[in-house]
Amino acid sequence: MEILFEGIILRPWSLNDASHLAEIANNKNIADNLQDLFPNPYSIKDARKWIRTVIPVEPPHNFAILSGGVVVGNIGFLPKENIYRKNVEIGYFISEKHWGQGIAPRAVKAITTYAFSNFDIVRVYAETFGDNLRSRRTLEKAGFKLEATIRSNIIKNEILKDSCIYSVLKEDFMYLLTT
Repeated sequence: MEILFEGIILRPWSLNDASHLAEIANNKNIADNLQDLFPNPYSIKDARKWIRTVIPVEPPHNFAILSGGVVVGNIGFLPKENIYRKNVEIGYFISEKHWGQGIAPRAVKAITTYAFSNFDIVRVYAETFGDNLRSRRTLEKAGFKLEATIRSNIIKNEILKDSCIYSVLKEDFMYLLTT
């Protein structure tokens, strides 16, 4: 399965991608904007372990992002449960050497389209660090709206930070795609 969208491809990860993932993810600038469970440094062993956890998930929820035929990042979503079951949370990162090329907003649009088209959900959201202006702008370019800034909500590298929740509803997103 491949998702083709505005010049990029999202496809499920394979173990053959482990070296690409390790090369991209072994970057403090990326790790500094992700949860602490994301290892830093990020080894090929970490990449293989993570890929082995996402391969069996059907339908896929995590994808390698390809631009120009090269793996440049990761994007995925986590379906929520219980009273939140009509929501999915997305997360992503792009190789630092590909920042500023418009790949991330296209990947967010692609995964959001996929989620709305294939799952019984009404809302896609992402939570980003308040000082991660690149990620915040990515979400805005993809049609997401800032819902809340939660002050002093997270601690990363022993620094207390705000978090920002961005979301888009299915009805609004599908309208954006047709206009």
